[in-house]
Amino acid sequence: MVGSSSFERVGAVSLGGVSDPTGPRRYLVHTYGCQMNEHDSERIAGLLEADGLVAATSEDDADVVVLNTCCIRENADNKLYGNLGHLKTWKDAHDGRQIVVSGCLAQKDRDIVRERAPYVDVVMGTHNVHRAAELVTEARTGGPVTEILEAAVIDDHAMFPSALPARRDVSYNAWVTIQIGCDNNCAFCIVPAVRGVEISRPFVDIVAEVEALAADGVSEVTLLGQNVNSYGRDLQLAARHAGDTSAKLRPLFADLLRHVGAVDGIRRVRFTSPHPKDMRPETFGAMADTSAVCEHLHYPLQAGSDRVLAAMHRGYTAERYLERLAEARRLVPDLAVSTDIIVGFPGETDDDFERTLEVAAAAEFDSAYTFIFSPRPGTEAAGMEDEFVDPAVAGERFQRLRVVVERSSLLKHEARVGRVEEVLVEGPSKKDPTVTSGRTRQNKLVHFTPPRPLRAGSYATVEVTYGAPHHLIGRFVDLVAEPNHRTRIPVAAG
Repeated sequence: MVGSSSFERVGAVSLGGVSDPTGPRRYLVHTYGCQMNEHDSERIAGLLEADGLVAATSEDDADVVVLNTCCIRENADNKLYGNLGHLKTWKDAHDGRQIVVSGCLAQKDRDIVRERAPYVDVVMGTHNVHRAAELVTEARTGGPVTEILEAAVIDDHAMFPSALPARRDVSYNAWVTIQIGCDNNCAFCIVPAVRGVEISRPFVDIVAEVEALAADGVSEVTLLGQNVNSYGRDLQLAARHAGDTSAKLRPLFADLLRHVGAVDGIRRVRFTSPHPKDMRPETFGAMADTSAVCEHLHYPLQAGSDRVLAAMHRGYTAERYLERLAEARRLVPDLAVSTDIIVGFPGETDDDFERTLEVAAAAEFDSAYTFIFSPRPGTEAAGMEDEFVDPAVAGERFQRLRVVVERSSLLKHEARVGRVEEVLVEGPSKKDPTVTSGRTRQNKLVHFTPPRPLRAGSYATVEVTYGAPHHLIGRFVDLVAEPNHRTRIPVAAG
């Protein structure tokens, strides 16, 4: 699973506005789920704009609304179909409006989407993002379309979202897809079923895209994949099968970090998400040796009980996890570590949960995404009904885990008080527009008040004056660098 975020709800739709019938058609994309979906949405937007559509500011003035879906979180299905109910009213208000459902939930549900919401115009899955604009046109002229491909199209410009036109909402940072799919079989995860097998993007294409992004003023890139630290293993195997006896059967991720980090203009490189079973010392070495690679590691634990980890098919023990974590901290100075933990996996006992608390405390995470187990149809764990943990028990465990991880987060943040941190400015705080927000290299959110407004994408130094569990507060020290991005334009890979 790539990263973590909650399911975004499309609000109630006002019917007061409508796009200009004489002007270009307008679109709006709502994104649910992980960073991979966010990146897919950028590509869908880029394709629609390349086809002549322009971005709308709300449903009121949109002609096309895209729901790019996720099926990871609990009740994702119900939330989607509830939002589609709101959009039916929106669609019926004006002729020519279209609804598109894309992403993982569309890949999973297929024809069920239009069975439950027959007014949907386009249903498309995860393997045909490159067809977004074409399918919208086909549906407009020929009626509703459902197109779900069983596997990725074997064409670099169709297969990888980063090889398609993009409309990025943020000009100073960018997602870069390095692989698609996943070859792991974690019992709780639907990703392999909806994203397919693991396929690595060609090394030179990734570096070329980062060079193009840097030339456009991007200073921070995040390398995306379901299991980034296994990147390139399939490329090496293919090279060996093609007769290249020098190809070593090992991942190329450490090499990729070094090459991307060496691109002129790139100040920060991030990546998500690695898998602990595939984490290798050379990755930590590349993080330590490459100044642009940020001192932050998202390292999903999922559980601290070896018995539960085995049932999840995670491929490591708690001891091995902690050993690798200690090695990472030894090799990468000032490393911040975040994680994912699931509470209440089927069959989890009180003793199993105590092991999770112990490992979480020993790991001293900077932050953690914690979840109560939610069965996803199509996964092995969904069929373990006889072992489901009582919801009340799971809820109580969840609260106990939060106490442990928030205590650790607070201690980590309080330890940074008095330090001067480099911060990448994101813009005004969402809660108080008079306050500026940014992120440190360790991916910590910092709120501060500069003497004058700073453009998003600027780099500043900030002295930390207060640490809370989920953010830092600081005092502006100096402006280090102004952003050098030009304009928000579609970007195509080299």
